[in-house]
Amino acid sequence: MKKHLILTSILTIGAATLFAAGPHTYEIDPTHSGVNFKVRHFFNKVPGKFGKFKGTVTFDPSGDPSVAQANATIDTSSVDTSNSKRDDHLKQDDYFNVEKHDSIDFVSKKWEKVGDKKYKVTGDLTLLGKTKPVTLDVDYLGEMAGKGPYEGIMVAGWEGTTTIDRTDWGLTSGQPIVGDEVEIELSIQGHRPADK
Repeated sequence: MKKHLILTSILTIGAATLFAAGPHTYEIDPTHSGVNFKVRHFFNKVPGKFGKFKGTVTFDPSGDPSVAQANATIDTSSVDTSNSKRDDHLKQDDYFNVEKHDSIDFVSKKWEKVGDKKYKVTGDLTLLGKTKPVTLDVDYLGEMAGKGPYEGIMVAGWEGTTTIDRTDWGLTSGQPIVGDEVEIELSIQGHRPADK
């Protein structure tokens, strides 16, 4: 009986290790994720978000940053600041110019582990046709098996923050009333099949 319990424990631990081994590629679930920003208008910060985006995160839950990769495409026409008149203005050619530039794109180049489940992620951000490097502070929140409607799916989460200077991408409209610094906050939920 004792030997049976020991064998069962070894097999369970081994299966769990194999199950968690990476890297894995997760599809970003936009329904449970967020791409949010804040920018000053005079003195206070006005929040906004983008409602449509897609992408993938390749990640090793064991923590090996050398295999990590993230790609995301944001639909610029989905900008939402809870004010339809302002949103329409942001879509014009003096801001996001959505007719000419319909997306904002990010491709990670390097993940550096800086603490327990904490990373510095450097990548290229393309906005208004210009590509510039950015660095995000990213927290890996963990991974768990889905239940109910998510049965057979592994769910992982990340949160990231960075601050950019919009003028680096030629976005200067509204100065000095509209601030140059843009705070970006990401909340990302990724899904993958449990057997992959």
